[in-house]
Amino acid sequence: MTLKLGIFYFLAAFTVWAAAVVVLGKNIVRAAVALIFGFCGMAALYVLLDAEFLAAVQVLIYVGGITILLLFAIMLTSRIGATTARVVNDQVILSAMAAVGLLVGLIYASTSGIPAMSGPPRLPETTPFLGRALLTTYALPFEAVSVLLLAAMVGAIILARKE
Repeated sequence: MTLKLGIFYFLAAFTVWAAAVVVLGKNIVRAAVALIFGFCGMAALYVLLDAEFLAAVQVLIYVGGITILLLFAIMLTSRIGATTARVVNDQVILSAMAAVGLLVGLIYASTSGIPAMSGPPRLPETTPFLGRALLTTYALPFEAVSVLLLAAMVGAIILARKE
């Protein structure tokens, strides 16, 4: 086993563990923090696949944006801390059947699927081209989105504060 394969198995196990904590956890705040770890694990797997731009987008958008938005929604919801809130899903049997079916399909695909290739072809670096396009051609929409996100964050802070 090579070092890269060992790192892959470690990151894959870490990401699956974080996803299991998200799905099976009873505390929603801990589940959101585990979601951050799962997204970071996926970003590390993207780095192993030589997709640095996807890893950066994963961290910026999902860890930095989506998860923070979820944490704001959790903080704004007053029912989360209540003892009467149900955290058990009524569709456990259907979900378990779907998970077992997916597992069987994945095992079948990994054992008798497409034969392994020698490796992905090396593509030219796209990150400098995307950065140049974002800061020249698409500078105005890029800045408009940043102002919109700032306004949404200020609005969430104003709504969340206690009067």
